[in-house]
Amino acid sequence: MTSESTDGRALRVLQRVIFPGEDLDVVPLYVETNPERGASELAAELAAEALTGDKVSTPVPVASAAVGETQSSIRFGGDVPGYLVEEVGPRRSALISEGRRVSFATYFNAFPASYWRRWTTVDAVTLRIRLAGESKIILYRSTAKGFSHPVETISVQSDMAETIERTLPLAPFIDGGWYWFDIVAGPGGTTMIEADWLALAEPAPTGTVSLGITTFNRPDYMLDKLRTLSEATEMHDLIDKVYVIDQGSNRVSDQPGFADAAKNLGDRLEIIEQGNIGGSGGFARSMDETVRAGQSDYVLLTDDDVKIDPESILRAVTFADLARRPTIVGGHMFSLYDRSLLHAYAEGIEPGKWWWGPAPNTKARHDFGRRNLRNTPWLHRRADSDYNGWWLCLIPARVIEEIGLSLPVFIKWDDAEYGVRAREHGCPTVSLPGVAAWQVPWDDKDDARDWQAYYHLRNRLVTALLHSPFDDGGSVISESAERQLQSLLSMQYSTSALRLLAIEDVLSGPAHLHRDIASKMRQLQEVRAPFTDAHDAADIESFPPPRRKAPDSLKQSTTPSNKINLLTKAAAGTVRQFRRPMKGAGKRPQMALPYQDASWWVLAKLDSALVSTAEGTSAAWYQRDPKLFRSLGWRSLILHARLRRQWSRLAADYRAAAAELTSPATWRETFAASVDDPRGGP
Repeated sequence: MTSESTDGRALRVLQRVIFPGEDLDVVPLYVETNPERGASELAAELAAEALTGDKVSTPVPVASAAVGETQSSIRFGGDVPGYLVEEVGPRRSALISEGRRVSFATYFNAFPASYWRRWTTVDAVTLRIRLAGESKIILYRSTAKGFSHPVETISVQSDMAETIERTLPLAPFIDGGWYWFDIVAGPGGTTMIEADWLALAEPAPTGTVSLGITTFNRPDYMLDKLRTLSEATEMHDLIDKVYVIDQGSNRVSDQPGFADAAKNLGDRLEIIEQGNIGGSGGFARSMDETVRAGQSDYVLLTDDDVKIDPESILRAVTFADLARRPTIVGGHMFSLYDRSLLHAYAEGIEPGKWWWGPAPNTKARHDFGRRNLRNTPWLHRRADSDYNGWWLCLIPARVIEEIGLSLPVFIKWDDAEYGVRAREHGCPTVSLPGVAAWQVPWDDKDDARDWQAYYHLRNRLVTALLHSPFDDGGSVISESAERQLQSLLSMQYSTSALRLLAIEDVLSGPAHLHRDIASKMRQLQEVRAPFTDAHDAADIESFPPPRRKAPDSLKQSTTPSNKINLLTKAAAGTVRQFRRPMKGAGKRPQMALPYQDASWWVLAKLDSALVSTAEGTSAAWYQRDPKLFRSLGWRSLILHARLRRQWSRLAADYRAAAAELTSPATWRETFAASVDDPRGGP
């Protein structure tokens, strides 16, 4: 990882320029052959902003990246001569066609200078390119506003292999900006043998990492992940252990392809089987095993259904090694379906609402296949995170020793709470561009309606009690009451009942978190069972056929456009709950609604509806019940009032118990108990 020394420091590789494997859908993340991709969209946005003064949030549709267009300009992977592959690896070299221009102003290969400027000891970066063939190399930098400037044009005249180096300052990047380079091939074409971004650093051993993967009955995903790690032999010197915390009944180690998938990992791989205590239980176990082993500087947490580029491991470790202080380094999340779609860039928590979402000045669902880095100004401004999802997150072992393990919340909010807790102890979270994973995006899920609704609310309340800067939690209680009313107006009575159970458990105090972590799922299933909206069926024919004509009341059903309109619809829907359902609504649905059309202000006008799930795999029959509305609504008023009255006392109780809740000793008792009582899970 190091090269020649200068004044006691040595050049260390920060980021290698790499190419994708066989997945051509991700090519725009690595190399760009159309610098104007997204330029028309940017121009339209700027024109609209000049006219209205408002920022445009809805993108203008343009064509996606054409894979054939890229392949005609640059070839990599199997098209590269074998001797180059043997020298630098299969993902380092490329052949650029004569006269073609390719740009590395891409997510994985541009250098995110502002992040290194802000969070590490690096003060300058060196670009080193080794190539053969007549060509021009054009260096660029951008500003925090997204303006691009050429830095230097370098002419290469020789057909022999030549190494070009340029050292570039990081001083101008305090608020944002990237470096990148383009290559214009000469008349005979150009071979890029390899390229790296390097920096002078104090001589020190490269940090090592243990991977912590929690899995629950997803053996196919898990085998694919082990195969990826096993084949990434160039990363094995970094990896001390791969902990697979298997909490399911369909064990990974029992699968026919297990031995082949894990063959190169050897004794690095350790399978730990325990009862299902959720993602937080699995990740806490990985944290604990890493610290107890005392080998690794870091633990990298990742889900079983996540695909990662192994290069991300190297980049995360390098960034953490050179950070000014112990730092959590997180990766961004791309969609497993739309592979060039950046689903989550940087995550923040709004203190008043205590709700997660995109960090300020960022946008979700950015498609690099439609619009490249060069033409997306907001990506050039540094984004600061409150936390990073545990789809890919590297945590220093010394931070775990200081602040403890995950909060015992089964699923939801464990990663967010840990990031906030670490920040309170002086450890920032950096979501680093160029470090990423692919996962099923939550836009294709709606886990706030099913059994997970309990964890969404309970864990949000618990983390707010632990960390909210407001004496009354800000607006978290009033917003919870508002969402409860929406569930009731939507005939989602099982969701409402689970949310009330969540509040009751929070009111009972912090002891229930460890005590119930392995058994709570059984109770949630029992609570949901009596309600018709909780009974999904994959076969639509198993339900009575819905009416073909929509009720007249839906003709004026529009999306609330302001607060007054929203309150008016909520009031009208509430008044309607005191009328009897129309005859026949309990015998057949009034209409069938796709998930995306089943808003609460639509459902509030119906007496029954067949509603599909977000995943599109099943549907449930919602039926209005005035008695349930009144009983659940009354309980909701009482419990939210109690929560408000007791907030200060509860906050004191939970904060006093926090150290014990997250301590390794307490968690080890829970690990042991889960083996004896392994039931649970969805």
